[in-house]
Amino acid sequence: MLAYRMTEWGAPPRTVEVPEPEPGPGEVLVKVAGCGLCRSDLTMRHIPAEAGGALGWRMPFTLGHETAGWIADTGEPVALVSPASCGTCRLCVRGQDSGCPRGLAGRGYGRDGGLAALVVADRRALLPLGDLDPRTAGPLTDAGATAHHAVRRALPRITAGSTAVVLGAGGLGAFAVQFLRVLTAARVIAVDPLPARRSYAGSVGAHSTVESLDGIRADVVLDFVGTDATIAAGIAAVRTGGAYGLIGSAGGKLRGPWFSTLPRDGEVFTFQGSSIADAQDVIALARAGLIRNQVEEFGFGEIGEAYATLAAGSLTGRAVVVL
Repeated sequence: MLAYRMTEWGAPPRTVEVPEPEPGPGEVLVKVAGCGLCRSDLTMRHIPAEAGGALGWRMPFTLGHETAGWIADTGEPVALVSPASCGTCRLCVRGQDSGCPRGLAGRGYGRDGGLAALVVADRRALLPLGDLDPRTAGPLTDAGATAHHAVRRALPRITAGSTAVVLGAGGLGAFAVQFLRVLTAARVIAVDPLPARRSYAGSVGAHSTVESLDGIRADVVLDFVGTDATIAAGIAAVRTGGAYGLIGSAGGKLRGPWFSTLPRDGEVFTFQGSSIADAQDVIALARAGLIRNQVEEFGFGEIGEAYATLAAGSLTGRAVVVL
């Protein structure tokens, strides 16, 4: 079968022919219907061998960690949990599987992912989709679940009359706007420099949309960008007792003395990925029609174009490769 793979460190991925995978004990074979693309895929082509080895990655591997399809034996539609976890460590048994120490390598990042006709998954990773279309459900497992994790972390800081800001209204930020509307009574403000993204954020529930945080004070700021500028502006906008969550991976830094920089009696948090419970909740919300999963579809032969569109930052939702 054809697969879109990382074949060597520091080189761009390419389409190659590989043997069809065979499931081992406790695993199932999944026929891929669609696989979402993520900005982290773009950074993988630049990772050096030393860094990849430290993460436990094995080269070569097939990209794609937002995967959905059908169980090959039964035809049941399923999505696959995006972050890897062992299920037995202290964090996993407490429901904090997003922090599992064995989760640094997984499906689509160091192991074979969903940009191929078939993929193997352990049974713990299966998420029944019911009536959702597996061709487009993949982004719910990463973009959706990660945004849900961010909102869930911030819920204790959101009370009646609160204001919540979403910095960056792209694929993850647009999900966060929707979760804030479904799970809270907060006034939701979406901040993004691109008019198309602001328009989409408004269409999925943002009470207002603006180009910058100038003059805004909020109880919660969720930063889906993560540059020096957004980190500084986001933390400065947090009211006493509020929370700032850093989700964006742009690599920004915060400088300044803590007593005059961090929110007073507040919280600053960050994390990677999401939990299985997050993904289950997101799928349940999607099945109930309470959130919208906007995607732009590409064929397998258009993967290069899809990644170029993603890199250009012009998408309002998520790019999905439909097999």
